Amino acid sequence: MKREHNASLFSTRRFKSGGYAVLVSVIVVLVVVAVNVFVGQLPSTVTKIDTTAQKLFTFSEQTEQLLTGLTQNVTLTLVAEKGSEDETTQELLSRYKALSDKITVNTVDPVVQPKFTANYTTEDVAANSVIVNSDKRSKVVAYDDIYQYDYSNYNYTGSYEVNFAGEGALTSAIDYVVSDNLPVIYQLLGHGETALAGDLKSAVDKDNLTVSDLSLLALEAVPEDCSCLLIQAPTSDLSAEETDKVLAYLNKGGRLLLITDYASAARPNLQKLVNSYGVDYASGIVVEGDMNRCLRGYPHYLLPTVDTHEITQPIQDGNLYVLMPTAQGIVKLDSYRSSLTIASLLTTSAQAYNKLNPDSATTLDRADGDTDGPFDVGVAISETVSEGETRIVWFSTSLFLDDQINQMVSGANQDLFLNSLNWMCERENNISIRAKSLSQAYLTVPSGQASFWSGLLAVVLPLAVIAVGIVVVVKRRKR
Repeated sequence: MKREHNASLFSTRRFKSGGYAVLVSVIVVLVVVAVNVFVGQLPSTVTKIDTTAQKLFTFSEQTEQLLTGLTQNVTLTLVAEKGSEDETTQELLSRYKALSDKITVNTVDPVVQPKFTANYTTEDVAANSVIVNSDKRSKVVAYDDIYQYDYSNYNYTGSYEVNFAGEGALTSAIDYVVSDNLPVIYQLLGHGETALAGDLKSAVDKDNLTVSDLSLLALEAVPEDCSCLLIQAPTSDLSAEETDKVLAYLNKGGRLLLITDYASAARPNLQKLVNSYGVDYASGIVVEGDMNRCLRGYPHYLLPTVDTHEITQPIQDGNLYVLMPTAQGIVKLDSYRSSLTIASLLTTSAQAYNKLNPDSATTLDRADGDTDGPFDVGVAISETVSEGETRIVWFSTSLFLDDQINQMVSGANQDLFLNSLNWMCERENNISIRAKSLSQAYLTVPSGQASFWSGLLAVVLPLAVIAVGIVVVVKRRKR
């Protein structure tokens, strides 16, 4: 009787319904476990969406190309005490590992292994720095290279800007430890040139470009290992002999980055150099007549059109301005050899004009004798020769590299400089990866737009609000 009763319990509708529920629950649990195991094997780039406002973990095309093309093993080692690891850097490293099976990521506690960093550098390594190494060489990416603090406006605003430059720093370091092409930039000295220094020099170093000083007076020719010759803001003319050496270097497929400033005195040898490549400079400075193409209140602080070129593409993609203060106009000669290709990089509007004798002028207003634009203030020149391809980039003001000027356009001027060097060294994939701001961004507004928005916000909007208020009051009284 009891056995029959138990059998009847197993055959009841309630038991069957409960049994099905348990079975379904077990299947669901097994499916969830299987999915979690499968997803756990996927790279973080697939399983983790970049939800940060600044897209800190969204890689640039340059990084993706470098990582997917790696043929050598690279180790990224985070140096940090256990429990004090920077989570943002950790996540960034995991994203690098996910993009290439050649990347290995480790964490070393300097308390546990105090002598570890001595294998790579004799200097102190700050917490949360990253050591990047391959079988060829190694490089330390310091914490200050990952998080960059800008205090330049602290005295005025009481605040500072923080930029996350982790991607640029790590990608550059990986490229350095695997690269067979480490270009040498020779900067010509002896004519009052401005030598690379400060933030600009640090940026050049980060792009894995070696900078050496050069005096052509002591050498028979430009060194054979010169990847690019830099002539930055000479205050006096080159000698005839030096000019011939530079031209001989260029005739063999050399590369030249030329940055000049306005000078009232003639510089015939420098003029001979640029004339040999189809261009010349106007005798004065460019003043912009279109108020939308200059800085508010400063018509000689130009916001030129950024023309399409490999050098300028990242600037265009970022919808950034380039600021060129007190620039000379660059003009093409009426006649030059057909093998030359002269491309505009930065161009003023047609309303711009060349202001003659600016040192003695009492006003920047247009006057008799001032020639009309448009003018180039940046050009790229190339020519195929028997030994390769000659490449020249010329910018007609050195002030665009001033730190304060560069900050006014969120670093675009410095990017333009670095992109030019990388283009001439045929390292287009190294074109600058911009840091991502963790604080406020600078807004550059042309003069014309500034006047429009000032009028709109200060006059039109308040009047509109008053008008709406009057209409509402009148309607209520009529009721």
